[in-house]
Amino acid sequence: MTTTPLILLLSGSLRAGSSNEAVLRTAHAVAAEGPVRVRTILYEGLATLPHFNPDDDVDPLPEPVATLRAAIDRADAILICAPEYAGTLPGSFKNLLDWTVGGTEIGDKPVAWVNAAAPGRGGGAEATLRTVLGYTGAAVVEEACVRIPASGRPVGPDGTVADPAVRSRLAEVLGALVERARPAG
Repeated sequence: MTTTPLILLLSGSLRAGSSNEAVLRTAHAVAAEGPVRVRTILYEGLATLPHFNPDDDVDPLPEPVATLRAAIDRADAILICAPEYAGTLPGSFKNLLDWTVGGTEIGDKPVAWVNAAAPGRGGGAEATLRTVLGYTGAAVVEEACVRIPASGRPVGPDGTVADPAVRSRLAEVLGALVERARPAG
């Protein structure tokens, strides 16, 4: 029996009402609707992570870090949606990624990102993601790394984007991640 793949959704924003979180909530809703057989879970511990310190990257790990690494370990793939601040990732999300460098949980795991920035923005965040994910050993799924400008699109009371084009594109992204998350054979 084949199990349904689990995709961990990582938002890089701490802001309430973030378009990045709206995109990931929409991906979660799209996953529940089908047609791709996949489970998703939204990681919500970004604000609880301590500042990265290599001296603390030892057993026992700080509890929020242990929780993050366990979530990454359980996932079959990861989908990131992070904003760009001052030409790069926000410090809080870079901190999350720093905590993954010393672990092995993300190594060879299929990872992609959705850039929800306005046209002409977001390239610095993408470049930083590519660099840091290279250090972690993550398997970037290029065809699932897309730009979906969500800024200015109506977000419903459920926190999702109703636009059918956005939902369709997110279904394609999830499908590409699921394809890579499947075991060979």
